[in-house]
Amino acid sequence: MRSALSPTTARAFAAPRAALFLAVPAVLLLVLVAAEWGPLLGLDGDIARTTHRWAVAHDGPTRTARILTDWVWDPWTMRALCAAVVLWLVARHRAWLLAGWLAATCLLGTLVQQGLKAAVGRDRPTWPDPVDSAHFAAFPSGHAMTATVVCGLLLWLMRLYGADALMWRAGLAVAVVSVVGVGLTRVWLGVHWMSDVVEGWLLGALTVALAVAAYEHLVPEDQRPGRGGPA
Repeated sequence: MRSALSPTTARAFAAPRAALFLAVPAVLLLVLVAAEWGPLLGLDGDIARTTHRWAVAHDGPTRTARILTDWVWDPWTMRALCAAVVLWLVARHRAWLLAGWLAATCLLGTLVQQGLKAAVGRDRPTWPDPVDSAHFAAFPSGHAMTATVVCGLLLWLMRLYGADALMWRAGLAVAVVSVVGVGLTRVWLGVHWMSDVVEGWLLGALTVALAVAAYEHLVPEDQRPGRGGPA
């Protein structure tokens, strides 16, 4: 009979498997955008034109989207949240390693998305009657990627510190609404193509999966939060 993997072993393989699962579509989408694959560009254009018509016609949702994307889910808001959690880890738990890991992962996510923006150099949608504006290249969406990285890391921290079921469900709900919501606001406001947002989601999740896999590989289990150590 085959022996089942222990829960500890199964957890050790979960993050690497997730990273591999995410890397394939992320790389594929990157190649298709860089190659300017016609069917993808056509789909992006159809979605953008439709949502732009809605945004122009419905001022209330458009103003709400601008508030959410510019203040609540802005990358700097997400980075400030990450910085607050880093300070909490140091001040409350003396978890210097984990705090540094969190900060380094957020910085890595920013460097990756800025590097790809410069390398791909994709133009943003342009409209004769824009409802919002944005600067720099479009691909991938920095809003979508930053929100995914920060929310993903905070959910991981909740698991590490043994959040109860109610807190976990609440945190998961807020994370899903934030990640999905910020991506949709960017398309609604006409400053990103849909594939920019999808790549931001994929790369953000991939960054988190790689960070978790590296942490679990390098930090012994008995030195992690809840396992006898502060790291």
